[in-house]
This record gives sequence, C-alpha cells and structure tokens, in this order.
Amino acid sequence: MKSQLKSFIEVDKNSDFPIQNLPYGVFSTLPEKRRRIGVALGEWVIDLAVLEENGFLKIQDGESYFNQPTLNKFIESGKSNWSKIRAELQALLSSETTTLRDNHELRSKVFLKQTEVILHLPVHISGYTDFYSSKEHATNVGSMFRDPKNALLANWSELPVGYNGRASSVVLSGTDIVRPSGQIKLPESERPVFSACRKLDFELETGFIVGRSNALGEPVPIEIAWDHIFGMVLFNDWSARDIQQWEYVPLGPFNAKTFASSISPWIVTLEALEPFKTSSPVQHPKPLAYLQEDHHNNSYDIHLSVEIQAEGQPQTDIICQTNFRHMYWSMAQQLTHHTISGCNLQVGDLMGSGTISGPTPDSYGSLLELTWNTTKPLTLSNGQQRGFLEDGDTLTIKGYCEKEGLRIGFGEVSGKILPAIQFEFSE
Repeated sequence: MKSQLKSFIEVDKNSDFPIQNLPYGVFSTLPEKRRRIGVALGEWVIDLAVLEENGFLKIQDGESYFNQPTLNKFIESGKSNWSKIRAELQALLSSETTTLRDNHELRSKVFLKQTEVILHLPVHISGYTDFYSSKEHATNVGSMFRDPKNALLANWSELPVGYNGRASSVVLSGTDIVRPSGQIKLPESERPVFSACRKLDFELETGFIVGRSNALGEPVPIEIAWDHIFGMVLFNDWSARDIQQWEYVPLGPFNAKTFASSISPWIVTLEALEPFKTSSPVQHPKPLAYLQEDHHNNSYDIHLSVEIQAEGQPQTDIICQTNFRHMYWSMAQQLTHHTISGCNLQVGDLMGSGTISGPTPDSYGSLLELTWNTTKPLTLSNGQQRGFLEDGDTLTIKGYCEKEGLRIGFGEVSGKILPAIQFEFSE
C-alpha cells in the first residue's frame, strides 16, 4: 500500500509533506535567480529540473518541463503525465530504490533545504474566480445584512454563485498586505467619505488550479469536470468589508477584493488527496441536470484553521477551526457551471472556494462572522480585542488531511497587515 511507502530521507511523522504528498511548487536559489520546479518532501525541496537534466522524469524528447518558471507547461502536458511523474518520483525517492539514494553526488544537487530557497507563485494565473459555496457562510452573512428568515437569495441553492476577480493581485504567502483605502458610507453620513478600510477581514478558503483548458463555446460536462482540476492550494481572499458594503450593489465586489488575494506556495494534487475523499452535503432542491453528480466521494476531509498574531507578540491565537467537507457546492460543480455558458478556462486559472464556514461559531471562516460584525469581539491571549484586523497583525491559514497515520498537508498561507498609504487631496 502507498500509505506504507517510505522515503530514504527521514520525514517527521507530523510533516505536511511525506512521500505520499509530493506537492508541486516553483523556487529559486541565491545567488542564482533561475526559477524552476520542485516538490516538497519533509523539510526538503526536490529539484525536478536537475532530475530532468540527468535523464529522469522524461515526458517528451527534446522538451523541458521542469526547468520552467511556472508549472503551466507541465500541467498542460496532461493528466496521464501528472500520474506518470508522480509515480516515478515516488519510486526514485523510495527507501527501497538505490538509483538516487546511493548516488550522493546527484543527491547533493537534487535536495535543497526549504529554508534556503525562495518560493514563487507556482503557476501563471490568467484568470481568477471566487465562488460563494459555503451554505453556513452565506446564511450567516444573509442573516446579518438581510432577513434571518430568508438569509439565502433564491438563486443560491440552484447554482454555484461566483464572480470574476483580479488575477494580477494574487500574491504568494508571506507577502505583506497594505490596508486598502476607498469609499466608505458611514451610517450617519449622507454621502460616502474616502478613508482607509476600517473593517479589514480575511476569508478562509481553498482554491483549485485548472489543469485542462476548454475551447470557447464548449462547456465542460460534469462527468469529466474532475479531470480538468490539477490540484488545490490554501487561499485567503482578503476583504475590505466597509468598502464592499457600499460598492457591491448592483454588480458585486470590486475594490473591496481586488487589492490582494494570497495563496500557499505548494499545489497538492488530487491524486495525493484521494485517500481523504468524503461526501458533500445533500443538495436540496436537486440541482438542474447539468450540475447533478453523486455527492458521495465528491469532497475532501481537510482540516482547516486560522491563527492571528498581534505585532510584537510571540504567541499566536487559533481563532477558527473548520473543515472543507462542509462546502455545499463541489469543485466539479463550480467548474462545470463556470463553463456552461461557453466560458473558456485556461490551464493555471485559479478558482477560490469562497469562505469556508462550519456549523458552530468557532468554525466561522471570517472575522465578520466570528465577531458578528464587531458585536461580539474576540479577546486574544494577550488581552487585546479584535473586531477586524489591525495594522501589524499576521494572519495564517493552515490545512491538512489525516487518516490511519497518513498526513497530507498544504503548509500555510500567511500575510501581515501594513498601514494604508496616506493620501492628500485638495478640493
């Protein structure tokens, strides 16, 4: 069984990155700045470009797929190659295989400490879409700002609601986030004011990376939608709630979302997540035919948590713990619905799950919900309170699957809040 597979490199049992995972990323080293592709194994990065140069991981003669600045070319080579390369890597890294294990010169070039490399965005993202697929989250927000008895709008249970976001502002974990500014409508004011965001929030999400494009005008049937997904990342869609509340009618989020969205550096493949498949919630009413799929084994049991660290404080506070399995709409349904009008998705496109909230107050995936729009502020271990994020706060999302001694993790996605840029205007 693959769960019993062991690498010849020692990997801590609590590591997110055992040999059964091997998530893909892009890295460079100093002083050399050449970006290339690697996989994570324990505390190491495996340089796939070096393996490729030495005759391993062959996909097509005369073509390089891993000495590349993004994963797009490899992903585009197709699902059969995703499985082929993964199997070859697991064989090469196995404790029972001598090819790489006993070649110390090659090993010294292939294995690099994660702490000694620079990670980069793993894919070129030409398009980014964010969905709104947690029933608990949508119900909480609808209860807060509309009628609690009719929290969900009529379309929410019929289709995966979403909007097209800004791909250019998707940033890698560790990138500082500048507090956005914009128009805010205060309750006591007749007109809006220009101000730094006063209600800066996180959104606990995952994202999936499109692995196969479709032609313009040709929808992707639900039966093959999973074949169009390469893997998953952790995702934080930072949100300026006060800017959003004023601008979103009638066309939805704009500047409240475009300033930054953070992703984790490692893409975990669906093949690595296969042991953790689980059922999604039963959908009622039954979706229209083009969205119908068996809800058994169309989701994943992914444990998710959120931590906040105030500036200058050594400790972090876990403020949310939830699970991906609560998501009402599946990734396949999201992808199929996105293409049903004929929209052409591109390899490397990013699809955000939408805020992932669970059924209990400690499982809500945003401060908007956790503090119920500041009416129930959080108290941190240092005594400080939070309604929304303050300058200097570092927000970290973590995620992993665990079953029968096997742990497959995503690492983390984090960002520190910097003060807003100061503007001076003359009337």
